[in-house]
Amino acid sequence: MVDLSTNLSGLILTNPIIAASGTFGFGKEFASFYDVNILGSFCTKGMTYLPRLGNPQPRIAECKAGMLNSIGLTNNGAEHIARHEFLEIKNYFKKPVIANVCGFTKEEYITNAKLADESPTVGLIELNVSCPNVKQGGIGFGTQTNILFDLVKAVKNAVKKPVYVKLTPNVTDIKPLALSCEDAGADGLCLINTLLGARIDIKTRKFILANKYGGYSGQGIFPVAVRMVNEAFNCVKIPIIGLGGISSAADTLEMMMAGARAVQIGTANIIDPFACKKIVEELPILCQKLGINKISEIIGIAK
Repeated sequence: MVDLSTNLSGLILTNPIIAASGTFGFGKEFASFYDVNILGSFCTKGMTYLPRLGNPQPRIAECKAGMLNSIGLTNNGAEHIARHEFLEIKNYFKKPVIANVCGFTKEEYITNAKLADESPTVGLIELNVSCPNVKQGGIGFGTQTNILFDLVKAVKNAVKKPVYVKLTPNVTDIKPLALSCEDAGADGLCLINTLLGARIDIKTRKFILANKYGGYSGQGIFPVAVRMVNEAFNCVKIPIIGLGGISSAADTLEMMMAGARAVQIGTANIIDPFACKKIVEELPILCQKLGINKISEIIGIAK
C-alpha cells in the first residue's frame, strides 16, 4: 500500500491532489460528478472584499496546449462567501479546504484573510498576490519584494491559520520573491500562477479577449512551473504547493520531485471534470510501478 499522505504546515492531506482555485468553484458542481472527498483538498474560488462581476466578455480564448482567461475574479464578496459558501461546503466535503484570498489594498487582504481564518471549513489560506486579470492589486503586490514582505507580514500577524503565498511567474527571478515571503513569516508558497499572454483574431484584426491580455494556463506552462518550483525549493525551507499545467499522475510525481509537497490541478478540470478523480486513482498505481512506497520521500529528490 502506497502512503500518499503529505503535510502542509500541520494540515495533513490523505493525498497531494488539490483542485486549484478558479477551476473548481466551491466544489458543489463537481460533487455531482463524483465524491470530491477523494481529493487531498480543494482551493476555493478567489474572494475579494466586494462582489465582482469580473471582466467584460469575451474572457476565455483557446490556445495550443492550454487556454487564456481574463475572468477578473468574479465572486459574491468575502462576507457572503464566509457566511454562505464556506458553510455549504460542509454538506459535501468533510475535509478542510484552502481559501484563496485576494485584495486590492493591504487592508482588504487582511479583512478577507480574517474572514477565512474564522471559518471552521478553512484549513489553510492561499494569499493570491499573482492574478494578472485585474487592473489593480493582485499581481502588483507579487512583483516587488518590499511590498510583498509588508503584505505577507501584515496578514500573518492578523490570522492564526497557515498562510501560503501564490506567486506569479511573470518576473525575471522567482527566488527573491520566495525569500521575501519566507522572511515575512509565510508558512508556504504556491507556484506558479498563469503566464501573461494574448491572442489575436487575424480575420477581425482584434485581440480575442475583451481585456486584451489574460492568464495563459494548461500543459504548455508545465516545464516553466517545474523549473520555478525547483528554484524556489532550492532557496527556501518552507513547503511548496506546485501548480501549472499538471494533468496526470506522472506530472504530479515530476512536480513533487522538483520540490512540491502537494500539487494543484487547474485547467485540466475545465477540459475534463473527472481530471482530479483520474489522477487520484492513477497515482498509487504509478507509484507502485516506480517503487515509490511513501510519496513524501520523493519531494525535491531530482538531481
